[in-house]
Amino acid sequence: VQLQASGGGLVQAGGSLRLSCAASGRTFSRYTMGWFRQAPGKDRAFVATITWGGGSTSYADGVKGRFTISRDNAKNMVYLQMNNLNPEDTAVYYCAAKLGAIWDYWGQGTLVTVSS
Repeated sequence: VQLQASGGGLVQAGGSLRLSCAASGRTFSRYTMGWFRQAPGKDRAFVATITWGGGSTSYADGVKGRFTISRDNAKNMVYLQMNNLNPEDTAVYYCAAKLGAIWDYWGQGTLVTVSS
């Protein structure tokens, strides 16, 4: 599976962005998909995940109620809708895919910058 994230950019605090992750491979629908982020000077951190059928999602505490992960298996796409952004959300965002416990595949990242 190859992953390519897009949709990042500069937004003011309180604004919204939608990130997209395009996946290659005919078995995309089998993978659990996730979003992670890495802020300047910090380790990469979990943001959200969605199971292969989309029936189960989970979120990091800091984004619950503001971010929504979704997927379209017919289009091999995963999305992260981000609302009410704040400067602490500034980071490079990565999409990832896994079949088991380990995140096997990573996209190249897309930069989100939130200005105050």
